[in-house]
Amino acid sequence: MNRRSVLKWGGIAAGAAVADVVAVEPRWLSVEQKRISIFGGKFQKPVRLVQLSDLHFSWCVGEALIRRSIREAMEQKPDIVCLTGDFVTGASEVDMAILADLLGELSRRVPTYAVKGNHDGGSWARNYMGEKDETRVEGALQKAGVVLMKNRSELLRHNGGEFWLAGVGDLWSEDVNAYSTFRPIPPGERVVLMAHNPDTKDMLRRESWDLMLSGHTHGAQNSIPGLRERFAPVRDKRFIDGLVRWEEAERWIHVNRGVGNLMGVRVVCRPEVSVLELV
Repeated sequence: MNRRSVLKWGGIAAGAAVADVVAVEPRWLSVEQKRISIFGGKFQKPVRLVQLSDLHFSWCVGEALIRRSIREAMEQKPDIVCLTGDFVTGASEVDMAILADLLGELSRRVPTYAVKGNHDGGSWARNYMGEKDETRVEGALQKAGVVLMKNRSELLRHNGGEFWLAGVGDLWSEDVNAYSTFRPIPPGERVVLMAHNPDTKDMLRRESWDLMLSGHTHGAQNSIPGLRERFAPVRDKRFIDGLVRWEEAERWIHVNRGVGNLMGVRVVCRPEVSVLELV
């Protein structure tokens, strides 16, 4: 093979790689199924929970991808849906009525709960990058019929058993209130906790919960060793994606890679719809 051929095929390969990380992989949804033992087998059948996170409705994450993720979520026949924040990158660039309509496709069919992320309004978004007016995302959730779990908890009954669902405000926005969240929960109850940022675990170490649902990391938007850890926006690099045992606290943390992204790029790190069977 001569030099011209090498350059030609090298250019083709480079172009294909760029097309994959920009045009293919960010839209190539993966449905991830996991079974988590937190109820001690006391329910008549597993509680089927679908988690969506980090929709990041924006110029690079369009309505079509979000609608497809919602369709995939509904095809899993969940008992509940949990949305773990960052619905937008900046709401000024999107139509919030469209977001409300999309999320309403979930809540009209299944109980749907949400916490906000750092881009959804609050001190971090106002000072850095995100929606400056937190009432806009909250208004879209309310219009959609999605229950906002901001520093509160609720007793849920499914499949012959009951457990508590709790949710806290965003860590980077300094909006976590452990007292308000956990005060209503009696000792010894099973608790599923929603917290956008998995680093929130360290603030809530003394509270009683069994499984934390988080997002925020986007799985670092790549799986390249070294770069993955560098680009993951968390202190504790053990919790970048997937179901991970927090051994020192004997709890589970599930980090969803997100549906959306920032800047329209993913490298061997597909967007995710999580299906969690709780037993």
